[in-house]
Amino acid sequence: MEAVVREWILLEKGSIESLRTFLLTYVLQRPNLQKYVREQILLAVAVIVKRGSLDKSIDCKSIFHEVSQLISSGNPTVQTLACSILTALLSEFSSSSKTSNIGLSMEFHGNCKRIFQEEDLRQIFMLTVEVLQEFSRREHLSAQLSSVFQRYLALANQVLSWNFLPPNLGRHYIAMFESSQNVLLKPTESWRETLLDSRVMELFFTVHRKIREDSDMAQDSLQCLAQLASLHGPIFPDEGSQVDYLAHFIEGLLNTINGIEIEDSEAVGISSIISNLITVFPRNVLTAIPSELFSSFVNCLTHLTCSFGRSAALEEVLDKDDMVYMEAYDKLLESWLTLVQDDKHFHKGFFTQHAVQVFNSYIQCHLAAPDGTRNLTANGVASREEEEISELQEDDRDQFSDQLASVGMLGRIAAEHCIPLLTSLLEERVTRLHGQLQRHQQQLLASPGSSTIDNKMLDDLYEDIHWLILVTGYLLADDTQGETPLIPPEIMEYSIKHSSEVDINTTLQILGSPGEKASSIPGYNRTDSVIRLLSAVLRVSEVESRAIRADLTHLLSPQMGKDIVWFLKRWAKTYLLVDEKLYDQISVPFSTAFGADTEGSQWIIGYLLQKVISNLSVWSSEQDLANDTVQLLVTLVERRERANLVIQCENWWNLAKQFATRSPPLNFLSSPVQRTLMKALVLGGFAHMDTETKQQYWTEVLQPLQQRFLRVINQENFQQMCQQEEVKQEITATLEALCGIAEATQIDNVAILFNFLMDFLTNCIGLMEVYKNTPETVNLIIEVFVEVAHKQICYLGESKAMNLYEACLTLLQVYSKNNLGRQRIDVTAEEEQYQDLLLIMELLTNLLSKEFIDFSDTDEVFRGHEPGQAANRAVSAADVVLYGVNLILPLMSQDLLKFPTLCNQYYKLITFICEIFPEKIPQLPEDLFKSLMYSLELGMTSYPLNEHCCHLGTKILFNKSSF
Repeated sequence: MEAVVREWILLEKGSIESLRTFLLTYVLQRPNLQKYVREQILLAVAVIVKRGSLDKSIDCKSIFHEVSQLISSGNPTVQTLACSILTALLSEFSSSSKTSNIGLSMEFHGNCKRIFQEEDLRQIFMLTVEVLQEFSRREHLSAQLSSVFQRYLALANQVLSWNFLPPNLGRHYIAMFESSQNVLLKPTESWRETLLDSRVMELFFTVHRKIREDSDMAQDSLQCLAQLASLHGPIFPDEGSQVDYLAHFIEGLLNTINGIEIEDSEAVGISSIISNLITVFPRNVLTAIPSELFSSFVNCLTHLTCSFGRSAALEEVLDKDDMVYMEAYDKLLESWLTLVQDDKHFHKGFFTQHAVQVFNSYIQCHLAAPDGTRNLTANGVASREEEEISELQEDDRDQFSDQLASVGMLGRIAAEHCIPLLTSLLEERVTRLHGQLQRHQQQLLASPGSSTIDNKMLDDLYEDIHWLILVTGYLLADDTQGETPLIPPEIMEYSIKHSSEVDINTTLQILGSPGEKASSIPGYNRTDSVIRLLSAVLRVSEVESRAIRADLTHLLSPQMGKDIVWFLKRWAKTYLLVDEKLYDQISVPFSTAFGADTEGSQWIIGYLLQKVISNLSVWSSEQDLANDTVQLLVTLVERRERANLVIQCENWWNLAKQFATRSPPLNFLSSPVQRTLMKALVLGGFAHMDTETKQQYWTEVLQPLQQRFLRVINQENFQQMCQQEEVKQEITATLEALCGIAEATQIDNVAILFNFLMDFLTNCIGLMEVYKNTPETVNLIIEVFVEVAHKQICYLGESKAMNLYEACLTLLQVYSKNNLGRQRIDVTAEEEQYQDLLLIMELLTNLLSKEFIDFSDTDEVFRGHEPGQAANRAVSAADVVLYGVNLILPLMSQDLLKFPTLCNQYYKLITFICEIFPEKIPQLPEDLFKSLMYSLELGMTSYPLNEHCCHLGTKILFNKSSF
């Protein structure tokens, strides 16, 4: 093959044609040839055809004529060979980046592909369709014929999954275009007659009905249909042709799946077809099909969603390896989101009844009998005691976040039904939980030594409450990352719509009496439904608090505790002290209960703060629960308006004093939790207080930290005592607290916090020497610098930035001195250095970010603190970072660069420097330049790193070309 391509221009056209004919004849005459040999010979034929297409020395028509004769022979072996020839051609022409290496440019491969997809690819498809038509007419197929049928079906799938290359696409874009995973069918106009022929679509539905019980073949047939469902682009001459095609397709789909029991192997394929129909076809096309047909389609979607949801829940409980229904269910829920969020084409309430059915089904699957179907032995599910729960298992709220978000959105669409439903289910379970705990308490009082308590009923209640709280959290609020959280418009409209029927006083009474049953309060039916749903969660929280006070903590579920504070954090971010300026209309019950300057907001902040303090005392050993609890505390103080109310609570000051003095049980909290708690206490300190009160607060919160730290490190015998457990704990706690302080940085507090932290950073460099043989402490010291740079560098003016640069470089010099030449004799030591270097790369990247994210010139943060403008700095962040790279490059061994994360971070850093300051690279000292280039060469050639590193390396070289 290589010889032919190499000598191509020297060979006569007849010789090349003779060689191609000889190779095909050789394979034809040897039916028992080994599969690998046959495929390689056919690949050589495909390469010859492709190379010949450049100078038009070979015509594909003659090949297709030969293949057509092979297919019509009726001999299964020969038909299989014909399929192999077509597959080889497809593989060779399909991708410009994965084609055979024949020494020609990517542009050449791209041009070949464009020519091939216009005519030859369509010819292959037509040959394939003819075979499928022939086979689909037969009643029974032998094993050999079934195998041939499967080969051609796979070939059809390959054609329909072809990534059609647009015209005039540059070489860099060709590679990017072809690397896309989810390929939709977007053929050119030349395919119009072929693919818009309704018989082609009907054929694939017929084929699927015929072979659907064969899971392997069914996957190919469903994939073909999914690709046909994604048809779009210039193939449609007008909107009318799209409507006709879509209507015809939906009819075929409904005829295929209505009235049958769907096989496990069909679930994902069918959901992909529906997903493509809904997401690819424009909404105006979807609504233009006959209304009866569209109604049947949505009913079918509703039925499938509920059915797949039940099967997915069963898969989850049975812990199956292949979660086909879960994948299918997720796709259908995404399709629902696409539909229900479009209020331009569908009137309000259009999908309400369907949303009710899907929502009810989801709730039913996650509740125990009699209300739900979870853990029913009829489903073949083991009882709760037999289940094993892995500690490494991801939390449900993270694992099923997409599902819960979709179900929450559907719940909002049908708020009239779903909010009262969740309220009644939660209130009923709170009552049952309270009764169960009371009975257990009475039993324990009657016979203190008794151990015959049956926890199954409690476990079922906890699991029910767990799912109800999760769904409620996702229904009432969105997960906002970096955005201002807003009350969902559907919830606001629902509350406003019913506000005339609401008695505000009764609503506030139900909210403020979590210890009483809602139904025991007179006029409870005249309350705001959203606030009553919140109060149902507060009642769960109150039952938990009372059980703790009654010494029944051993009967409680830490998972339920996590769910409660997670919900309260999510709710508080969105509803507590709602900013009325962000809304056109505001619900009166909301503004009265949670608005600014209301008794309701003051009460609920006090209640939430008490919950935080209780959790940190009782659940300090449950790290996840404690972490969720301090995250709730951060939410209460991260906005100034809420913080102003928090600091008025005596409990807040008690908590601050308790933490500052490292009193139990707060000193038992894990390091990450203590870090976040410190962040919350610092954020609270910037609430509105008079000067004297603020000074008193900082004296109680930050001063003890400084005093204890200096007392420890200034001892004469600190070098001898430094490895004592008590001293190490003090140092670790201080370093974690410093990270927390840095994380609390905001534009209006950076001046105070930076000055406070800089005093510590100098001492931390000294600790690097003392603890150079204690990897976890070294790691934590570097992390302090990373956090300070990450959170504060963008606000610092010239002199402050230089102070931080100097501290960071001194740190790197000490680290480099202590580690250069050190032998790493075991895997653990190497992994420890990997962690250090990863943090150092992050530190340098954070410092470099000063060059493109700099707020110091425009903000008044440090105005008056220092002279000069950031733009006039003599030393740039790039100089500092390159000096830092020079220090750590000698530590970057080949083995360490094999860690993908470290390798990625390193190449990102170098790429940033090259992109922002390409002129700096040629000015580097010769040794550093050589080391840099060597590391680059190493990353691209020496061992198989991931594609990301190679891509970054190529970008660096590309940027270097402009030096």
